[in-house]
Amino acid sequence: MPPADIGDRLRALPGGSAVALKLDPREYADHYFAVLNATLRDVGSETNAHTIYVTVTNPAAFVWSLAQALDVPADRISFVDAISHIMMNYSDPLPNSTYVETPRALEEIMLRVDYLLRKYPHARSIVVIDSVNSLAIHNPTHLLNEFFHIFLTNLKSRNVLAVILETSDEDPHGLEQMLNLLVDETIDVGRGR
Repeated sequence: MPPADIGDRLRALPGGSAVALKLDPREYADHYFAVLNATLRDVGSETNAHTIYVTVTNPAAFVWSLAQALDVPADRISFVDAISHIMMNYSDPLPNSTYVETPRALEEIMLRVDYLLRKYPHARSIVVIDSVNSLAIHNPTHLLNEFFHIFLTNLKSRNVLAVILETSDEDPHGLEQMLNLLVDETIDVGRGR
């Protein structure tokens, strides 16, 4: 799907949907910015919407700087940052972030997302997980399967739109197969599928 159409496609999805966005590693920076534009600005700026961004690849401070460039209001986004601690990038925590010590703390990530969903109740809640590939680096496949099954089922039951970023390249962990069983749709960013 052309990057410009991602926002329209995500807006058309009902609450309780789960979608995987596949980014091409050769065009990662462009695709990543297009996905942030679609999720944070296009969908996240809808009336009565709030986005919870789970950072496993890039620290919340970096994602927040990109969100500011997209004119995303601070009250429309919060973060569960699972990467800043291990990157030793925790000196200046964001007020709209909650920090998890490691991406291995999958249960803690679920609890923090649950807390933020209760803290910021909105008619249109979006949870973005950045990314399944980074989680796979830190967690065994069987734990990741269990985590996503429980997590996505919980988000669907609460009518939350779940967006999972995935890098489409060699897949030694079987992530694509796992996600195909759990998501409602996979959008291959930039490839028209």
